[in-house]
Amino acid sequence: MTMSVKLPSDDVGATLKRTDGVRGQRYGEIILVGTDPGTGRQVGSVYNTTGLNDPTGAGDSCPQGLWDRIDVHVVSEEYNALGAVKNGPRLWCLDWVEGMSGAERDFAGLKAHWGMWLDVTDQMRQQDISAYIPATGRRDTRFGINAGSPAFILDDPDDNSWVMKSVSLITHPEQTYEGLTGLGDRLNLPPGWAFRAIVLDADLVLTPDNGTARITQDDLGNVYDRAGGPFSNYRP
Repeated sequence: MTMSVKLPSDDVGATLKRTDGVRGQRYGEIILVGTDPGTGRQVGSVYNTTGLNDPTGAGDSCPQGLWDRIDVHVVSEEYNALGAVKNGPRLWCLDWVEGMSGAERDFAGLKAHWGMWLDVTDQMRQQDISAYIPATGRRDTRFGINAGSPAFILDDPDDNSWVMKSVSLITHPEQTYEGLTGLGDRLNLPPGWAFRAIVLDADLVLTPDNGTARITQDDLGNVYDRAGGPFSNYRP
């Protein structure tokens, strides 16, 4: 029998917030795992550090010293959760992000605000999502890349395009934003996949399709959102 755990209602009173100028900035997420009281399914309550913990404006909302202090087992006990996940640190590859912003929490000194609910899988809890395998996420967000800015894109064998939204420093801390233009030479791309870095001629807005987003990641853990069709205003 699965234990039922109700997470804090930090989504109550959440407001839509847009944050500009995030490109290259460092952030992290803390995910509390609990149970949806309506369905009994495991869900994650996601807290994002973007815009916090950066009093000098250095572009680092997830300082390594504070991040290292967070013990997921302690966090789980503190919130009486089924578990907790540290997702990060990561670097934004977008110019702006827009999503819900709810209550702010303090995790061992690292501040983060509630951002969304998501369905939890065993793979997500173990941070073992397969590279180049598309997955589905639930969220109400918009991500933007401005005209004149670079976009880093994967093209798959089914003629779909995927736009990078974040660089992973989880297992590859040596990655930098500046190194992305040569990323294609470092990726172990499967047959039929290709990587390209381009400068956009028009503003690109990535959107979920009725609350559902399609995502994938490369073999370095960098995360991409599907573009084209209902998932963006155009396909770059």
